[in-house]
Amino acid sequence: MSTELAIPTVDLADLRSHDDAAVLRAVRALAEGFGTYGLVYVRSHGIDAAELDAFYDAFLGFTARDEADKRALGRGDIWFQRGWTPPNTERAVVAGGQPDFKECYFAAPEPVDPVAASEYPEIYADNVWPDGADGFRSGYLALGHQLHLIGLQLLRGCAVALELEPYRFETLVYGGPHVTRALRYLALDAEQVGGPILWGEEHTDFNLLTLLPGGRFLDPDGARCARPDDQCGLYLRTRATPEHPRGQMVRGTPPEGCIVAQVGQQLEILTGGTFLATPHVIKAPLTPGYTRVALAHFVHVHAHRVLYPLEPFRRPETIRAYSPPVLAGTYGTKTLVDIGLAPPEALDQLGYRHYDRLGAMRAEE
Repeated sequence: MSTELAIPTVDLADLRSHDDAAVLRAVRALAEGFGTYGLVYVRSHGIDAAELDAFYDAFLGFTARDEADKRALGRGDIWFQRGWTPPNTERAVVAGGQPDFKECYFAAPEPVDPVAASEYPEIYADNVWPDGADGFRSGYLALGHQLHLIGLQLLRGCAVALELEPYRFETLVYGGPHVTRALRYLALDAEQVGGPILWGEEHTDFNLLTLLPGGRFLDPDGARCARPDDQCGLYLRTRATPEHPRGQMVRGTPPEGCIVAQVGQQLEILTGGTFLATPHVIKAPLTPGYTRVALAHFVHVHAHRVLYPLEPFRRPETIRAYSPPVLAGTYGTKTLVDIGLAPPEALDQLGYRHYDRLGAMRAEE
């Protein structure tokens, strides 16, 4: 059952202002939204609706290609962190094995740290692009870069809201494995509608901050349309309370002209749970044949940074909840195994890997 609650809206013009009252209004909205819901709506973001529509048209052009063309860009060797992700590949940790009903495309819009790229070649991989799709590539990178800049502004606001130095979070992300993801949720047929298939199982993002500029529903003929029914789309689960121990399911529909920003697991860990990673689910329509395209940008902590509550948030209960400290690169590798994108043997990278050297030496005796 879902409910309608007053999710705060953050105006980036307020956050950029030199007016103390305006800045205070923005940081209070961030504190309430990220603390209670794990999510805020964002206005004055600068994302051009026409550019977003043009990108979705280009992305749909790619998804309409032959399966063989797309599979050539399905890079399982780099854990699908760049290029095309086939349907029924990724699964949420709590989904019980049910994969998400979608296909995706990953690209990194920001320069990566070359040292980290040599250490974590999968999550810092080079971009791959389809042939003959220059508009798709340029639109993808431009939107990803814009969303990343929005994320940096929000991270400064988060620091101020938590009474930290303004760039406390931002300095953690320089050179991180940031990625932008285009998604196409697949049409259900008449037998699948109303069954257990979800466009995206309930999950929390494992990164620091996620930016969502808004998607587009498509009718069975491929034309843009309104939401097919009242129950489909994005929903989030609020923080548990004594009154609502399972939280409350809230529709994630932003006001006109706003985008969505939501907390990832990395930000929850760093704040000791003061800001809560947003459990969210994408529900499919109750009418067959409809699809949806969407875009998401994921701001990540650099692989070398330690994920552990920052000093102001270290209390016995938060230390117990978020121990032991772990490198963000290790955390990312483990999560990609958990959700089925990386193979289990990827975990072998996390320990000492030179036992065979002694074996080779002994064989010489």
